[in-house]
Amino acid sequence: MPKELPVLKPRYDCSKCPGYCCSYDYIIVTKRDVKRLGKRFGLTPEDAEKKFTKVIDGYGRVLKHRKDTIYKSTCRFFHPTKRHCTVYEHRPNVCREYPDGRHCGYYDFLSWERKHQQDEDFIPLPR
Repeated sequence: MPKELPVLKPRYDCSKCPGYCCSYDYIIVTKRDVKRLGKRFGLTPEDAEKKFTKVIDGYGRVLKHRKDTIYKSTCRFFHPTKRHCTVYEHRPNVCREYPDGRHCGYYDFLSWERKHQQDEDFIPLPR
C-alpha cells in the first residue's frame, strides 16, 4: 500500500501582505462564483452578476474594482484599510486556488524587501 505524503504548509502569510493579488486587473469569475456571491448577499445570480461583475473582451466576466490607496485599484470586496477579503468564505474559485502552490512570488519578494529595508511594514509602491 502506498505511503501517504504529508500535506506541506504554505510558505506565505496573506495577513502580512497588502493584497497584491487582489489588485490584479482581471479577477475572472464563473457562474458558480457569481451564484456563491449572490447567496452571500441575498441576491439572485443575475442581480449579483450585474452588481459585482463586468465583461472584458478577451477575458470574460471579471469582478469590478474600486480605487485603492496602495494600488491603482483592488477587488471591490477587498477592505481598503483592514487589507483583507470581506467575502472570504464566498470568494471566487480563482482566489481560493491562488497562488497554486506553497510559495507566493509576491510574498517572497515582499519578505525579502522588508528584511533588507529593516521595516516589517514596508510596502513597495507601484510606479
